[in-house]
Amino acid sequence: MATITLKDDATGKAVQMPVLEPTYGHPVVDIGKLAKEFGYFTYDPGFMSTASCQSAITYLDGDKGELLYRGFPIEQLAEQCNFLEVSYLLIYGELPNAEKKQVFETSIARHNRIRENLRRFLHGFNHDAHPMAMMAAVVSSLSAFFHDRLDIRDYEHRMVTARRLIAKMPTIAAACYKHSIGDPTIYPRDDLSYTGNLLYMMFSLPGKRYEVDPVAERALDVLFTLHADHEQNASTSTVRLAGSSGTNPYAAIAAGITCLWGPAHGGANEAVLRMLDQIGDIKKRR
Repeated sequence: MATITLKDDATGKAVQMPVLEPTYGHPVVDIGKLAKEFGYFTYDPGFMSTASCQSAITYLDGDKGELLYRGFPIEQLAEQCNFLEVSYLLIYGELPNAEKKQVFETSIARHNRIRENLRRFLHGFNHDAHPMAMMAAVVSSLSAFFHDRLDIRDYEHRMVTARRLIAKMPTIAAACYKHSIGDPTIYPRDDLSYTGNLLYMMFSLPGKRYEVDPVAERALDVLFTLHADHEQNASTSTVRLAGSSGTNPYAAIAAGITCLWGPAHGGANEAVLRMLDQIGDIKKRR
């Protein structure tokens, strides 16, 4: 194993630190001995040169346009898989076979509804409340509705929580949107796909059934695949930091949502949407 030697000129003391070789990306210097041997800490605002954990999930190099999930190129996954298959890959480390895919999709469908009390919880918000404020509050409130399967040290508990969150996010997002425009909440359908259900719940009306456009459904599915995981970004790190205290997992996810809200993170996408809304028509392009 390669090492790097760090010497303190004041004392002449030196320490060897191992260099860890990743599967992808830059090598990493293990500075674990630095504080113990020298009494120094590193100063690296923004983690610009610091790896905060080991991960086998995602590799991202934005400058080169590279994104890998569990070693699979994003182009391959976007073309050959749907979002739930990619979710399975991220969670379990492998793509599902036909049987596992069916079981996983069925488990997601079983959890995709929200309690009526939770749906009424949205009525406490003003119609013009920011959707991220509503999302964070509703997701955090899931901790008050589900008191089982919350031991983060238990593997199966973590998996059930993950499936619940994946399943309920489209329902919650659609409910927030419907509240903002004064429409009644639409319930998910078992015969629609994951992204098809989101489109249906957002744009269907009690007296006018929305027919899901397969092109829009597929485009949204690919968009979800592209955003399924982006390494140790700000919101992911926030969830990990909150979760490290052993807090309720739904509260940890809510913390990540509030971080994603920031204009330097997911809020940048919101700014793009506002810009497109202001443009209004392709004829106005310069």
